[in-house]
Amino acid sequence: MPDRKFGFGTLCLHAGQQPDGATGARAVPGMTEPSKGYHGVIFFETFGDFGFTMKARMETLRTFGPALSPFNAWLLLQGLETLHLRMERHCENTLAVAKFLEAHRRVAWVNYPALPSSPYHELAKKYLPRGAGAILSFGIKGGQAAGERFIETVQFLSHLANVGDARSLVIHPASTTHRQLSEEEQLAAGVPPDMIRLSVGLETLDDILWDIDQALEKSAR
Repeated sequence: MPDRKFGFGTLCLHAGQQPDGATGARAVPGMTEPSKGYHGVIFFETFGDFGFTMKARMETLRTFGPALSPFNAWLLLQGLETLHLRMERHCENTLAVAKFLEAHRRVAWVNYPALPSSPYHELAKKYLPRGAGAILSFGIKGGQAAGERFIETVQFLSHLANVGDARSLVIHPASTTHRQLSEEEQLAAGVPPDMIRLSVGLETLDDILWDIDQALEKSAR
């Protein structure tokens, strides 16, 4: 096996917002009512914007003990140090791939919010001004049969259901992850038979585009 080391963890982020009025208080009673396990402290009242963070540390961490091992902490730090640089490359590559697909004769549609043609483009500009991420989907002309042939003929992309990898990953959901659903159920879940999902990686863009192009052409034969 390759000499690779992996570490898995969960990052808890808090927006710093407090419950608004009585409705908000009812929605998050753990934040606005006295804590029986911590001498009656009311987290949002005592800690303000840091209420959720303090509850996670004082109650959840104490109860479940989700402490990282030193080695896993080191692995996560190694990844976090270059995350901002990797995300720039992810977003640049993905936007370029989306534009390439949108202009390709074998592609029926492309779903990526950074494209001007997307119905979510204005929202993406507002909420994702530095890039819309590494995940996109597109419809291949020829339906499910063409989608399966596309997956069979990719050479550089990896056929995996994962997302967010340094490598570019591709999958045809209708014949894999959602195969047990009926066609009607697939459509209800937003998975049409022609859909291909891409998680675009950090590789040289020309290599990614070459593989997509040759697989698209072969899928039509």
